[in-house]
Amino acid sequence: MSFSMLNNTRRQFLAESGLNLSAIAAGSLLAAETATASAGALSTSLPELPHFAPKAKRVIFLTQSGGPSQIELFDYKPELHKLAGTELPDSVRQGQRLTGMTANQQQLILPPVAKFQRHGECGAMVGEWLPHIGSIADEICFVKSMVTDQINHAPAMTKFLTGHQLAGRPSFGCWASYGLGSMNRNLPDYVVMLSRMKRPSDQPLYDHYWGSGFLPSKHQGVKLRSAKDPVLYLNDPDGFPPELRREMLDGLGALNQQHFEKTLDPEIETRIEQYEMAFRMQTSIPELTDLSDEPESTFELYGPDSRRPGSYAANCILARRLAERDVRFIQLFHPDWDHHSRLSSWCVSRCKDTDQASAALVTDLKQRGLLDDTLVIWGGEFGRGVAGQGKWNDPNAGRDHHPRCFTVWMAGAGIKSGFSYGATDDFSYNVAENPVHVRDLHATALHLLGIDHERFSHRYQGLDFRLTGVEPSRVVKEIIA
Repeated sequence: MSFSMLNNTRRQFLAESGLNLSAIAAGSLLAAETATASAGALSTSLPELPHFAPKAKRVIFLTQSGGPSQIELFDYKPELHKLAGTELPDSVRQGQRLTGMTANQQQLILPPVAKFQRHGECGAMVGEWLPHIGSIADEICFVKSMVTDQINHAPAMTKFLTGHQLAGRPSFGCWASYGLGSMNRNLPDYVVMLSRMKRPSDQPLYDHYWGSGFLPSKHQGVKLRSAKDPVLYLNDPDGFPPELRREMLDGLGALNQQHFEKTLDPEIETRIEQYEMAFRMQTSIPELTDLSDEPESTFELYGPDSRRPGSYAANCILARRLAERDVRFIQLFHPDWDHHSRLSSWCVSRCKDTDQASAALVTDLKQRGLLDDTLVIWGGEFGRGVAGQGKWNDPNAGRDHHPRCFTVWMAGAGIKSGFSYGATDDFSYNVAENPVHVRDLHATALHLLGIDHERFSHRYQGLDFRLTGVEPSRVVKEIIA
C-alpha cells in the first residue's frame, strides 16, 4: 500500500472516529459543568508531581517593578554617612557595568536618605518609609544577598519572572500551573493584577511577564482588570440566555474535538478548556470581585486606598480572596519604583502605595490560617546603586539600577520567620555573604511547592527547558524552617 493511501486511510479513520469521540467529549464537558470544586479531583498536574510533600499550595508574588532601593528600605548601612560625597573605590566597583545614565559621571556616594528603625523580637532594621512591613518583621524572612545578571528593566524583570532575559520563556506562574494543575476549576490557575496608579504610569509592564511561552497557552496568566468587566469578553450580550450559551459551547466543543482528532494540535484542547473556563467564570469572577461582603475591618486593615478599585491595596484584598479560593499562583504588579531622581519623594510615594497593604496581606492570611500553606514573595528585578545619580547632595538626586545586590522578602509556607539571610559589603554594592541568584529563588520556591527544579522540564524544539535553566542553581535550604 502506498504512503498516500495509508495517509488517506488514516485521515478517513480519524474523521469517522472523531464524530463519536466528539460526542463523548461534549458529554464529559457538560457533566463537568455540574461538578463541584474539589482539590483532589481537579488537579491536572503532571503525573510525577509533586516530587515530595509540598509546604506551599499556592504563591502570591508581590512584584515591585522598577527596582526598590535596598539602601533606603532594608540594607542598613549607617557608615555611609561618613563617606558622603566621596568617590566609590575602584576596589569596590571592580569595573562593573554602569548604565548609560551614570557611566559618564563621578561615582560619588549618596548615603541613605531614610532613617532606619529596629523592629520585632528579631531586631530587623527596616527603613522608616516602610513602618507597616517593619511591624511584621517577625513574620518574614529578608534575603539581602539577591543578585541578577541584567542591568536594564525589561531584561532584568524578564529574567526575574521567567529565568531568562529574552522574552519567550514561560513565567514562573505558568510553570506552577503546568506542573501542579488546578485546585479550583472555576477560576484560572494563574491570575495577574496590575496596580491602577493615581497618575499615569511611566513604566511599561509587558504581557510576556506572565506569558506561557512554549507551554500550552491555557497556563498563561489571566489579567484581572479593575474596570466594569474584570476579564475582557467574558460577559454575554444583553438578552443572551445562559442556556443558549451552554448549547453553543457544547456544539463548539464537539467541532473542536473533531478537529483535534484530525490534527492532534494541543492548542485546540486548550481552546476547548478555555471556553469552558470562561463559561464558569461568568459566575465566579463577579462573586470574587464584589467586595461588598468584606467587613469594615478589612478596609481598615489594608488602608484607605483599599476602597479604590485597581489600587495595590484593593488588589491585595483580591489576592487574599483568590488564595481563599485556592488559586495556584497570584501575581500583583506595582510599577514606578524606578527612582533615578527625587529619591525622597518618588520612593516614598511607592512605599505609601504598598507598605500597609503588603503587611496587611500577610497579617490577614495568618489570621485566616492561610499563611501556613501560602508562599508570599515581595521584590523587584534589581536594586539601586550607592552612587547618587545627578549631584549627590541635591534634593533631586536619585539612584541608578544595580543588579549586584538587592533585597527581597518572603513569608509563610515553610519560610523561616523573623530571619535575615545573606549580607552585602559596606557599600551595599556587592554580595559579601551567601549570594542568592534569581535562579536560586526560583529553585527554592519550586521546592516549597514540592518540585525538584532539576527534574521539572518541558521538551521544546528538541531541548529540555527548565525554569532554572542549565546554569548552577540551588535550593536555599537555610531559609526554610
